[in-house]
Amino acid sequence: VQLQASGGGLVMAGGSLTLSCAASGRTFSRAVMGWFRQAPGKEREFAAAVSWGGGTTYYSDSVKGRFTISRDDAKNTLYLQMNSLKPEDTAVYYCAADRNNGRTYLSALYYRAGTYDYWGQGTLVTVSS
Repeated sequence: VQLQASGGGLVMAGGSLTLSCAASGRTFSRAVMGWFRQAPGKEREFAAAVSWGGGTTYYSDSVKGRFTISRDDAKNTLYLQMNSLKPEDTAVYYCAADRNNGRTYLSALYYRAGTYDYWGQGTLVTVSS
């Protein structure tokens, strides 16, 4: 099982980027998937998550209204559309997925790194002021 994140880069404040996470090794259509990020010198933090089926999304307060998580299960790919980027969004972004098949969690668990079993290698997003 492998998650491959891509799409990071350097962007000016106010700009946009779209991250992709290509999953392989199994079908992830019934997996919970999410994005976490880790800024220099800080702990990894939750950014966004989407339930299997794509019906429910979760966002941290810091990205809500600016980021949109989505999934294309036919392509086994997860996306994160990031708009109105700020310098404080600078971080390595990691995609993640749980190992279960169609499991639904209490809302709070979508925000926790421990819910996720598979992790991508990360893609760096740098936002300049």
